[in-house]
Amino acid sequence: MDVVIDTSVIIAVIAGEPERDGLVELTQGVNLLAPPSVHWEIGNAFSAMLRRRRTTLDRVMEALELYSRVPIRFAQIDLEEAMELADHLGIYAYDAYLLACAQRYRAPLLTLDATLRGQAERLDIKVWEQ
Repeated sequence: MDVVIDTSVIIAVIAGEPERDGLVELTQGVNLLAPPSVHWEIGNAFSAMLRRRRTTLDRVMEALELYSRVPIRFAQIDLEEAMELADHLGIYAYDAYLLACAQRYRAPLLTLDATLRGQAERLDIKVWEQ
């Protein structure tokens, strides 16, 4: 079974946040999918943490080592479809990419982002809860 995961889920797992164990258990035996943009969002999330002094570069490097071992298939999406979703829902492109991925591959979405969860539900995309 395929499941689309977003940056919030990946960061929670690789940064050792409290949700980590439950997320790892929940995703055992499934194929993890994400649009290619998620890769760069990981970097953006960590750079924001560094700027706010919420972490250190050493911790980021350790987390990136873990990230390199997460078996994510970066699945292509249609940019035009994503832009139509962005316009329809009034959302940023990064969220639209995730929703377009879930729609294209007919896969549920796993996210810790309540706003993204609500957008997915508006589109009748199944959302996995932890």
